[in-house]
Amino acid sequence: MDERTRFRVPEERVHWKALAGIETAQLRQLPDAIIIGAQKAGTTSLNRYLGDHPDIGIAKSKEVHYFSMRFDNGMDWYQAHFPLRGKAATVVEDSPSYLFHPEAPRRMKQILPRVKLIALLRNPVDRAFSHYQMNVRKGNEPLSFEEAIAAESERVGDGGDGNDQEWRVASFVSYLRRGLYAEQIQRWLAVFARNQVLVLKSEEFFQHPEPGFERVLAFLGLQPWQLPRYENFRPGEYAALRPETRTRLRDFFAPHNQQLYALLGEDFGWEVEEH
Repeated sequence: MDERTRFRVPEERVHWKALAGIETAQLRQLPDAIIIGAQKAGTTSLNRYLGDHPDIGIAKSKEVHYFSMRFDNGMDWYQAHFPLRGKAATVVEDSPSYLFHPEAPRRMKQILPRVKLIALLRNPVDRAFSHYQMNVRKGNEPLSFEEAIAAESERVGDGGDGNDQEWRVASFVSYLRRGLYAEQIQRWLAVFARNQVLVLKSEEFFQHPEPGFERVLAFLGLQPWQLPRYENFRPGEYAALRPETRTRLRDFFAPHNQQLYALLGEDFGWEVEEH
């Protein structure tokens, strides 16, 4: 690919807040629940809502990504992100890369076998376009959306199945692959019991966050908690997707969505939603 059109991969950043807790890592509480994805599907809002609950503690840094791209950092580094034991009845992590990472379920099962998992799933067409727009805002994506999805296979290559750093690079431009939810959810259900996994439709959570938040609290075994307001964090504003591109992607994702509906026993109706 021409250098002028190559995706500019951001440099990896060190979580200094976690390093500050390394010395007391063994005294800290590992998460009871993890928001595993999807990226650009409302996970930031849900994490903020949970952080306001008096019985919930969240990680010092949002998106720890330990079980995906930072597994080599070790358990002390991971555990250093969380509150000291006794500070919160329930501890929650939010790392939306986990849903898509091929090794994350197995790694997590070994360390947190009883953890509860929360997945927010957004219409994959809208998720892909939002993902693309985020990369554009950060100055990393030089291609148009249509060019980027046409180049995805070439850009990703085998990175989705490689080591964590190869996967990290490939994940930035996996606009379409990240929306193949059925195979991702199935990978988690092959490792964790169905009653450990809560799946929410993002569009319903965006429009009516209160009942979705109540479902999450009930899933976590916590008492209802009424927030004063439900702000939509990181909504993003950009021009609409071209109608012909939306139609083409809707048709691309349709069979994958049907597999998801059959797997969950719930039809999200993405194919008939108006935009």
